Amino acid sequence: MNENWMQKWEGVKDVLVCPTDLETYFTSEEILSQKMEVMDIGNVSLPSGKIIVRDPLVYLNAGEKPYFIEAPKGNFPVKIAVVKSEEWGDRYAVVKVQFTDEKPVIYREALIGIEEIVDMEEGEYFGFPVDAGLACITDAEVIPYFDQFLTNENADNIYDDYFAGIFAQSFKDNPKNQRDLGDWINWTIPNTSYQIPMFASGFGDGAYPVYFAYDADDNICGLYIQFIDIELALSEEDEDEEDEDL
Repeated sequence: MNENWMQKWEGVKDVLVCPTDLETYFTSEEILSQKMEVMDIGNVSLPSGKIIVRDPLVYLNAGEKPYFIEAPKGNFPVKIAVVKSEEWGDRYAVVKVQFTDEKPVIYREALIGIEEIVDMEEGEYFGFPVDAGLACITDAEVIPYFDQFLTNENADNIYDDYFAGIFAQSFKDNPKNQRDLGDWINWTIPNTSYQIPMFASGFGDGAYPVYFAYDADDNICGLYIQFIDIELALSEEDEDEEDEDL
């Protein structure tokens, strides 16, 4: 990230916004006739406020850059807005980290500072890739401890050999809004106090946007990961049905 990039970002930061009020996913009982439910999954550890959102099984390793906007430091609650669909099943639509109790008024995309941000249009986003159906939230200062854990564990397949059992236990302990193999955990790195929430990513693999929420005083009040845009998903579903009828 350099001064030239920052100047470009200042010019487009209010274009790279979420068109949906993501907080409504946590305050509405229904969205377009889809029932909603909110889960609290504990805290995330952010000792530096330099946030990293990644697929923990594929992209969470040394060298990953955090978002250039720094969040408050500390331990903050994480919540998941679950859409309970008869057709889709229980799916995790939006995940948020709540920094304050202030109401968000705008959601600007979280960027790391190297993106090509020229000629961006409303509704476009960069997002982060998911290849193993999972995402997590953590901090740049926590990554070395995660890397050390992987080195010490020395597993052929870190999910099958280690995490699968923890996810399965999560289902046994908290079966609501989970499949039997488990869809979320709040994992503490062994021999540390650092918590890394991990959770299923909406409809699975893909690229998903992350947004910093700002309140009326333009202060950061939350971080939101959007896995499912319910209105968009339903409209695409209707289009597919219309195409089948032709």
